[in-house]
Amino acid sequence: MKRIPVAILGATGTVGQKFVALLQGHPQFEIAELVASPRSAGRPYGEACAWKQDQPMPADVAAMTVKSTTDALTSPLLFSGLDSSVAGEAEEQYARAGHVVISNSKNHRMDPDVPLVIPEINADHFAVVERQAWNGAIITNSNCSTMFLAMALAPIQQTWGIEWVQVTTMQAISGAGYPGVPSMDILGNVVPFISGEEEKMEVEAQKILGRLDSEGITPAPFVVSAACNRVPVFDGHLETVTVKLADGAAPTMDEVAGVLAGWRGMPQEQQLPSAPERPIEVLTEADRPQPARDAWRNGGMSTMVGRLRPDPIGTFKMVIMGHNTVRGAAGAAILNAEAFVALGHFDRYR
Repeated sequence: MKRIPVAILGATGTVGQKFVALLQGHPQFEIAELVASPRSAGRPYGEACAWKQDQPMPADVAAMTVKSTTDALTSPLLFSGLDSSVAGEAEEQYARAGHVVISNSKNHRMDPDVPLVIPEINADHFAVVERQAWNGAIITNSNCSTMFLAMALAPIQQTWGIEWVQVTTMQAISGAGYPGVPSMDILGNVVPFISGEEEKMEVEAQKILGRLDSEGITPAPFVVSAACNRVPVFDGHLETVTVKLADGAAPTMDEVAGVLAGWRGMPQEQQLPSAPERPIEVLTEADRPQPARDAWRNGGMSTMVGRLRPDPIGTFKMVIMGHNTVRGAAGAAILNAEAFVALGHFDRYR
């Protein structure tokens, strides 16, 4: 099968570099263009990019000349790791020109005609692109912390319904991009504030778990209360979560664990290249999950759940964790693209 040429927007940044690393040898997508800021444009990627990945920069990618966001592109499919300060206008520009933009940026996530997709949960929301006025399309994946929360909540919501959720995050410094948080602010410290993070978590999960009908997406009815913290961990966001189930439901912890561990979705059914065999992995050790030991399980594409136990205020509580720059960012966008293609939505844009 001929691979689809793709461009990476924001290719020199943290998420852009992760796109480059994850797309190596991909069976469906081939990196054809790299796009970055004007200061990088016109230079070989190997010179323009301060590579920070744990594998060598691919030689063929290193030799590519970086393009600017003002340049015309030929790739029909674009992966966006652009900073939010420039992503909104640039992504709209490319969508108007007929490109399909799979965005990791926050700018369009809550637009009513832009799908916010985790394909295990709401692949049907891709249909919202038909409402967009552009010749192309914009599709978004969630905030990195919302990703793991929504993954863990989806089978619970489908099985019992949810009344409310309280979540406290302990987020890795890589989520702040490179160079992240200044060392004198984060070493031996916890920063109890991440700008805009709590607000995103409190609305994005509702949209992802919402219902699509003829009027659009109706958000899920449960309430999310979030508190977000930056901690001195390199990769892996960990979250402590309390859930109050709807209508007085009171399953046993074994029943909750079984529902979580047995959950599968469209990517697993169609065996998409980036789909983990187990989107949720339930850990039984008393002290897991841990970022240092579990972030890279299943290629960093699964959500880890542990410490399931009853809660005296809600129904139960748990600890969840995932790799924030893989499933929480670039890996999520790549899986969205795979699902968009597999479901036939991309055919109209070829």
